[in-house]
Amino acid sequence: MKTYVLGGGCFWCLDALYQKTRGVTDVVSGYTGGHTAHPDYDSVCSGTTGHAEVVAVTFDEDIIDGEVILDMFFISHDPTTLNRQGYDVGTQYRSSMFYTSEAEREEFEKARDRAQEHWDNPIVTEIVPLPRFHVAEDYHQDFYAKHPEQGYCQVIINPKLAKARKYYAEWLDN
Repeated sequence: MKTYVLGGGCFWCLDALYQKTRGVTDVVSGYTGGHTAHPDYDSVCSGTTGHAEVVAVTFDEDIIDGEVILDMFFISHDPTTLNRQGYDVGTQYRSSMFYTSEAEREEFEKARDRAQEHWDNPIVTEIVPLPRFHVAEDYHQDFYAKHPEQGYCQVIINPKLAKARKYYAEWLDN
């Protein structure tokens, strides 16, 4: 098993994508990259903690390659917009990849370079060491699965899932 910690806007979006991905064994929404010891949703949303909304994606490398996980990451959000994804604005929504080893940093950089071929504007995804992962509150875990009819899920997440399905249908469950 391998785990990547990735941020691409609201963590509900990446959680929804990877929960539907074959070979992914666990997805945990959380916070990282900031300077406060005990971040929570309200403090992170204030924009004063430096933390990003992220997911820790654990997957079975015998079933799905890390390259696929990372390529899905870059197709599922706009990595060319600094500190925003659509209507979600602030440093907590930045495009980010948090590595735990030099080998992982290199994987992330290669994925970013592959993805750049598909974007007109420069990718601004930060690739930085993982300081500490803080698990988000329970109500953020599996949000899309629990609330598929919620407005944000319908308007924001569903189009992202449709886009991912266009490129990665063989990896996604319905």
